[in-house]
Parts: sequence; C-alpha cells; structure tokens
Amino acid sequence: MHKNYHDLITINPNVRSGKPTIRGLRYTVYDILSYLAAGMTIPEILDDFPDLTTDDIRACLSFAANREAQVLVVRV
Repeated sequence: MHKNYHDLITINPNVRSGKPTIRGLRYTVYDILSYLAAGMTIPEILDDFPDLTTDDIRACLSFAANREAQVLVVRV
C-alpha cells in the first residue's frame, strides 16, 4: 500500500485547471471522491477506469482527510 499520497496526487496548472489529479492523469481527486460518495465501490471505479489503482483511490481519500484536518474554524 502506498503510504504517501504526495507521490500520487499532483497539481499542475496545465492539467484540469490546476485541480489536484491522480498521477497527472485527467482524473481529479474530486471526481474520485464524487464517485465514492455516489455509492460506487472501489472495484466498480477500477472496472470503469482501468488505468487507476487501489492506491490511487486511497491517495484521494488521504488527500481529502489531510485537507479536512487543516480546516480552520473561526468563531464570530
């Protein structure tokens, strides 16, 4: 299992308008998280997109978890 999502999630201003993508491919982290949120299973995603791996999908989840951990709540 890939432990570091930084090796798989890339941000390139010339690919998908700079959104975080998987290995520079045109799949964004948002795309994969949306599929999971809609109820697709990891095997279903892998069947639909054979150039992705389980590690890629886990990297998306790790990326999202890391972003969530960095959210700052400001009370007014």
